[in-house]
Amino acid sequence: TIPNSVIVETNTLYEGDRFTTAGHREALKVNGWDFCPVDIMDEHGYVNLPVDNAFHLKEVAMGKNIVNYDSMLVLTHFKGHAMGGFGGSMKNIAIGCASGQEGKRQVHGVSGEPPADWNAWPAKEVLMENMADSAKAVIDHFGKRITYINVLRNMSVDCDCAGIHAAKPTIKNIGILASTDLLAIDQASVDLVYGQTADNHDLVERIETRHGLRQLSAMAEHHMGNTQYELIEVK
Repeated sequence: TIPNSVIVETNTLYEGDRFTTAGHREALKVNGWDFCPVDIMDEHGYVNLPVDNAFHLKEVAMGKNIVNYDSMLVLTHFKGHAMGGFGGSMKNIAIGCASGQEGKRQVHGVSGEPPADWNAWPAKEVLMENMADSAKAVIDHFGKRITYINVLRNMSVDCDCAGIHAAKPTIKNIGILASTDLLAIDQASVDLVYGQTADNHDLVERIETRHGLRQLSAMAEHHMGNTQYELIEVK
């Protein structure tokens, strides 16, 4: 229902259904994401966006067409992640806007052909800080014209990267969050997961073993939002 809306994506670094633009478009069609125009932003290359006061990345290669847009609605299925611990709005734009090859290599801290075993890739604090750098480039580009929705339902410890091998969801559906504050929405999402003490063990363990909470502190150090928030329930 958003007028003149366009779904934006970038191709993946790993081989799979979204590795090429043609395959990516077919995957979008199969999953019902072809109800409006779709822009694979790195189909024709990338553009470097600067990162102010970066932890590691002074600029990040984003899908070239990101500069064609002046606003963005970030729709995220909040869940666990094999390397990031969890995937919220920050991870979504940090990885999701980076170009499939150049940008995603930068964020993951790998060059050339990535090792087949992702366990050999840089991780923990370095990955979280790289993601914060990349996400900061995105939010600085859009300024106040970016909004976030985190869907906390059917949450598994794995993300889409795992495909059909992803672990089954183990935590109950919590709800849907919306905010104009990137740090606040991811902080609130994590807090809500930690509050589900009856069934959150797997996801909390995934977050903590990957040092995922560094995502939040890195965003705070980058002044990318607020750790304090108010939950307003809408019925």
